[in-house]
Amino acid sequence: MNGPAMSRADFLRLAAGAAAGLLFGGGAVAAAPVMRRRSIPVSGESLPVIGLGTYRVFDVAPGSAEYARLPGVLEALFAADGSVIDSSPMYGRAEETIGELLAAAGSRRQAFVASKVWTEGPDTGRRQMDTSLRLLHAEPLDLMQVHNLVDWRNQLATLREWKQAGRIRYLGVTHYHSGAYDELAAVLRAERLDFLQINYSLDEREAERLILPLAAERGLAVLINRPFGGGGLLRRLRDRPLPAWAAEIEAGSWAQLLLKFVFSQPAVTCVIPATGRPEHMADNAAAGVGRIPEPAFWRSRGDFLNS
Repeated sequence: MNGPAMSRADFLRLAAGAAAGLLFGGGAVAAAPVMRRRSIPVSGESLPVIGLGTYRVFDVAPGSAEYARLPGVLEALFAADGSVIDSSPMYGRAEETIGELLAAAGSRRQAFVASKVWTEGPDTGRRQMDTSLRLLHAEPLDLMQVHNLVDWRNQLATLREWKQAGRIRYLGVTHYHSGAYDELAAVLRAERLDFLQINYSLDEREAERLILPLAAERGLAVLINRPFGGGGLLRRLRDRPLPAWAAEIEAGSWAQLLLKFVFSQPAVTCVIPATGRPEHMADNAAAGVGRIPEPAFWRSRGDFLNS
């Protein structure tokens, strides 16, 4: 599948990398694999196709073994040319953890940070979002989303005010369950949004019917949560050998195969699997390099889940 046209900023970034390779490598060098990127329709800014979700895995205490691994997760994300980090106030201390780690590493500029508002009432929403920006050390915040459409009319009104004031760069809505897709579709048709975040995986394909085509029609960037079916899909597959055809799409693990399925949909901008382990982040990011099959590729191969 061909990606979107390369922007001038992307061209300069790649050209600079090639020049650095020639400068320090002493001659011709093989180009390092670069993660694919896709454009945010409303602006033309591009994002890497693999990012990082933080549900549960970043809700850990400083000083714990789990916390000690997280700087390596962010290092693996950035080393692979990734940038998107998604969180929410409902994820415990995840926002605070992200803010601490980005500040300690001085890597805020490498990150595209997204969070959510998840409450009733405009005043409560503003207070919650103020807290999120403070914990994340991120103003302007790259993306603020109305989580699961909770009080979306009031919260979207505030988000538009904040975008106009420069406190956030993009706004959007999210959901994680196909049972809400009819309501979600009505919101997408009625409101002007920048981003949509939804669930989509090989065993949760309902978004193909209506939501992904509608997002493309409405010019939305799309973040995908639950690309591994909430984790259950990977658990079912991890002890099975990869199918022989995985090599055709340059998938070296089940995680990479499942991620390539998700962003084989052209409407998808970035996939955000959650992980608290650096080696899993590196493995996920590798899915963004190499071949991306057309959606038709899966029509004759989707039944491997039942084999």
